[in-house]
Amino acid sequence: MLQALDLVVERGVRVVNLSMAGPANLALERLIARLVAERGLVLVAAAGNDGHQAPPLYPAAYAGVLAVTAVDRRGEVYRRAGRGAHIDFAAPGVSVAAAAGRGMQGRTGTSFAAPFVAAAAALAAARDPALQGEALVAALAATARDLGAPGRDDVFGHGVPQLDKLCSAAGG
Repeated sequence: MLQALDLVVERGVRVVNLSMAGPANLALERLIARLVAERGLVLVAAAGNDGHQAPPLYPAAYAGVLAVTAVDRRGEVYRRAGRGAHIDFAAPGVSVAAAAGRGMQGRTGTSFAAPFVAAAAALAAARDPALQGEALVAALAATARDLGAPGRDDVFGHGVPQLDKLCSAAGG
């Protein structure tokens, strides 16, 4: 993982999706802090599927990483999705169409929600090359559809990114 992150940064990647969750790893935490601070890398990670009472999982809970929870088509949080102060965004993560063998199958979890946020961030960054790091995260937050309690909350974060509004904010 450490070598992979170094490699993508060397190749100019500005947004990385990490559809994984687990215990803390000090070496990974240090690398993430450096890449976010020095390179403006936007890291998006799955919040985990251990339920609302589970402790935060990593890498989503590291400072500088965007933690994504999962919602269904009605905008309701997935019952097993991670929650807490570290949650930044929500995205579709229930019955998401995914490749399975020679066909498609509905998959559920925060690992299927995180790529929606990463894709939105990558598209905005491609439309406006000056938009990176904290400015990119701020644009995602400013254009997200708020869910739950008004403003940022521990269930939905800033809400679900709205690609149309984000792209308009990122230069059309």
